[in-house]
Amino acid sequence: MAKIGSVMTPVGRKALLLGSGELGKEVALELQRYGIEVVACDRYANAPAMQVAHRSHVFNMLDPKELRRVIELEHPDHIIPEVEAIATPELLKLEEEGYHITPTARAAWLTMNREGIRRLAAEELGIPTSPYRFASTHDEYIAAIEEIGIPCVVKPIMSSSGHGQSTVRTPEDVEAAWKEAQEGGRAGAGRVIVEGFVDFDYEITLLTVRSCSGTTFCEPIGHIQVNGDYRQSWQPQPMHSAALKQAQEIARKVTDALGGYGIFGVELFVKDDHVIFSEVSPRPHDTGMVTMISQDLSEFALHARALLGLPVPSIHFLGASASRAVVVEGDTNCIEFDNLENVLREPGVQMRIFGKPEIKGHRRMAVILATDETVAAARAKAERAYNALQVIVHPRS
Repeated sequence: MAKIGSVMTPVGRKALLLGSGELGKEVALELQRYGIEVVACDRYANAPAMQVAHRSHVFNMLDPKELRRVIELEHPDHIIPEVEAIATPELLKLEEEGYHITPTARAAWLTMNREGIRRLAAEELGIPTSPYRFASTHDEYIAAIEEIGIPCVVKPIMSSSGHGQSTVRTPEDVEAAWKEAQEGGRAGAGRVIVEGFVDFDYEITLLTVRSCSGTTFCEPIGHIQVNGDYRQSWQPQPMHSAALKQAQEIARKVTDALGGYGIFGVELFVKDDHVIFSEVSPRPHDTGMVTMISQDLSEFALHARALLGLPVPSIHFLGASASRAVVVEGDTNCIEFDNLENVLREPGVQMRIFGKPEIKGHRRMAVILATDETVAAARAKAERAYNALQVIVHPRS
């Protein structure tokens, strides 16, 4: 029988977030709606989830000793990885000692880098993927490029939001792609994956929920990425029933292999009615922010509910919706969002400002959400709101 006691008492439940960005912030809010004590962790202070959590810790989550120190100090009921840059081998040990990792420590470990999940999908489960090779050295990288061929995509095996990713379209791009991968990985320079270019009609994120009720799927989410970094998403992505059925079968197969309760963002390429697996995140997905306006239970609400051991009997889709990421460039800790009265002028438009404390380079700082009668109308509405937004980047204070 599932039960939750009074918050911050001996009978209460505590969740520790490993990663406190905009996705972690929404998970923290949803957990607090169930009376869960939330402790937010990240590598920098004042991260978005820290601004709403009960307590926070700042440390390098790739340091196994520091990771263990904080977990043993807090002794949480739920440990919830929200980013890839975590010392996952230590999570495996902690799980063996009785700590509960969402969805499982193995899932966090396998999906922390692209090698683990790609080998699981392609080599163990026999799921169709793009051709790929891994490389640890520059010589191995050149050999991988020669085997896969040009064009191809080069990514650090551990990164997110497109960091370190680039497309090699000509031989002149090869060296620049290697440098970008070495500088952009979450764990610094290291191993890369070289992927063959996939000819696809569109790509989707299929949010897949594993709970005590079984496996449930959200409506497919279409999206546009720039160098692997999400810019727009919409729901539902129109699909033939055969392709949707195949996508759900692949998502179920992968998430069953990973196990545990929670939401998984399964990324897939679709060509005609053929579906190719790309990646999976055992946590809410950035493209899934559209669910904050498109569903009765957002991906964050679904994640919280599932990981707490509560049922997810159904997901009610509210209608065609879209999201537009607000990515800001600069080097500052002082930003203003202006002209909001016109951003939010049309009915069916919402906005979330994440509250990230600074920018160095480019960073996703907010998202605009819109709903309308059709996906095309919702996307156009979100774009109008985005174009009305004025972002003022001040010098560092």
